[in-house]
Amino acid sequence: MASPACNVYLIGPMGSGKTTIGQRVAKMLDLEFCDCDHELEAQTGASVSLIFDVEGEQGFRERETRMLEQLTGRRGVLVATGGGAVLKKENRDLLRRNGLVVYLSTSVAQQLRRLNRDRSRPLLQTSDRKVKLARLAAQRNPLYEELADIEFPSQNRALDVTARALADLIRSHWSQAEGEASGPTVEQAT
Repeated sequence: MASPACNVYLIGPMGSGKTTIGQRVAKMLDLEFCDCDHELEAQTGASVSLIFDVEGEQGFRERETRMLEQLTGRRGVLVATGGGAVLKKENRDLLRRNGLVVYLSTSVAQQLRRLNRDRSRPLLQTSDRKVKLARLAAQRNPLYEELADIEFPSQNRALDVTARALADLIRSHWSQAEGEASGPTVEQAT
């Protein structure tokens, strides 16, 4: 059971499992799952790669912000954000104000394994993926860490085990937040 009107936003680098893990966690928490990139593609009728090709990264980032505005305005959603969504302060503020932010952390080595066959990501259209991923990590990891309410390492565990552990961690965070919101309780002496 989800915390009333609570959204969850998954942030982290490409290949950290935001979509794959997020779909399962959303079901476990009874939240609607949304992938920001997929929603953007559905709305525009164009792939993220095509948007990058035609409008460049800046054009894509502007569209991404507008999509995040729409998604953060909803209630009861778990949103998998794009890896670069945290680059704009406006996006970080939207996420921070409208729900629980979970950083799915991973290593560059793990990203390389997970993205080995993926040819659809515009930022990975390079001859040296390892160098590119390391540069992105150096730029973005501090932003993920600063923004996150929870950091969750997305290690190479069974997908269902990982999703269950993350769902339990989110439930625990919600319980703590609800306890703090209700204030201290006074026990009656008997």
